[in-house]
Amino acid sequence: MSKDHFQLTAVEALPEFRLRLTYADNQSYEVDLSEWIDSSKALNALKDLTLFAQAKVGFAGRTVDWIEDELDLATDNLRNLAVEQAGGIGHERIWTWLHETGLTLEQAAEALGISRRMLIYYRDGEKSIPRSIWLACLGWEAVRPTGRSLPQHIPSAREYAALHA
Repeated sequence: MSKDHFQLTAVEALPEFRLRLTYADNQSYEVDLSEWIDSSKALNALKDLTLFAQAKVGFAGRTVDWIEDELDLATDNLRNLAVEQAGGIGHERIWTWLHETGLTLEQAAEALGISRRMLIYYRDGEKSIPRSIWLACLGWEAVRPTGRSLPQHIPSAREYAALHA
């Protein structure tokens, strides 16, 4: 995947507040924005179907624009949402997991049993995140192992609470 995987080449407004997005890496996604529009005051204007239908590729293909310099959405966030809505694991989960755990890239890669480079590919959305990697993230979160030794069992509710205190 190229570094242009967040660069949009085409956008098409669809019924029911959906967009069809085509990226420079030839991947196409359909994304439903209805929940974002309903829950965000900043996107309230998009409830107007005539305005929503005016979606266009924004500056350098990095945004979807409706009103230039006033109402737009970033293509990386849209791709993440589309991946999640399709049942995949969006790259923003890795960003959040790294932030919440406080692990460095080196520590996180070692904890997951992958290379630092592969973790960066996942974090940056350059490669799809396998289910096994996300489950390993959740497992690490649940047991919070220290050092190289891994626990022999899943912690009880009491042990889990103590680990996260």
